[in-house]
Amino acid sequence: MNRLLLAAYPEPYRSRQGEEVLACLSEAYPGRSRPPLREVAALVRGGLRARARAVADDTARPWWLDGIHLAALVLAALALVPYLQDVWHWALRIDPGEHAIAFRFSGWYPWAEGPTQIRLLPYGLLPVGCLIALLRGRPWLALPAAAAMIWAGATTYGRTLFGDEGKAGLGYYGLGAPITARDLALSGALCAACAVLALCRPGRLRRRSYRWLAPVVLAMFVAGGLHIIAVSPVFQRGLFVLEVTMLLAAWAATAATGDLRWLIPVAAFALVRVQAVVVRPDAFMQSLPDLVVLVLLIAPLPALAIAAQRRQGRAFAE
Repeated sequence: MNRLLLAAYPEPYRSRQGEEVLACLSEAYPGRSRPPLREVAALVRGGLRARARAVADDTARPWWLDGIHLAALVLAALALVPYLQDVWHWALRIDPGEHAIAFRFSGWYPWAEGPTQIRLLPYGLLPVGCLIALLRGRPWLALPAAAAMIWAGATTYGRTLFGDEGKAGLGYYGLGAPITARDLALSGALCAACAVLALCRPGRLRRRSYRWLAPVVLAMFVAGGLHIIAVSPVFQRGLFVLEVTMLLAAWAATAATGDLRWLIPVAAFALVRVQAVVVRPDAFMQSLPDLVVLVLLIAPLPALAIAAQRRQGRAFAE
């Protein structure tokens, strides 16, 4: 268990001080397979801070390029979340019947049982392809997928290809703002980020391992197995917790390092969410508490950016 806790720290730290940390834990808590929960939380928190500092100290790429890359990853994941179940069912050739998430209940693929063929491919293939390409540092492959998302949301010509439910069906709330494929702020911002990354020497982008896709596959498995519909309170609360956790993690990384790169995905997320609120203000009265949380989490963005900038200025002066 102690060695597993060290996985929270970056590899250089584990190489230099890993054995020393393990020895300290064995001496402080002899005969125990793991330290107390308070110590576990402290070790994980310290490891995440060390990873954030390691990223901030990496001079292989400018901070703003890494920030745009992170923003593109966040937007691709945000676009994929409503279609996790859909992609899972399509990949395994499962007809979920009445358990489909905001889609028609039968005949939605050529191989499904039903009187009609509504679409050939799930819309979620576009954001998942975009996400994989961005993880591997290949924005020129993500750009066509993001452009196709704009086309699918803005037109009705692709009905037999992706269907119309992705555009006209139920959205999801999360932090107080339903988002569907028809909301082009999400796909437009993602496409713009991919275009910037493709033009700015993409060879300098950080390439992440395919292991980062393990949480995505797990989320697809859970969504496909539990048959949680879009209007389910479990689905809504799960998205709420996920988005709050991501925002708090960005604030913590910025506060720990004084680096501005983590504020770029926060700004992109805020843009997409606020746009949905402005376009359909009457749809959010029932989710007013979620909307208040959203405002409280994104309102400190300018103040935190100024504080991080001042911290960087003091560090350069020293």
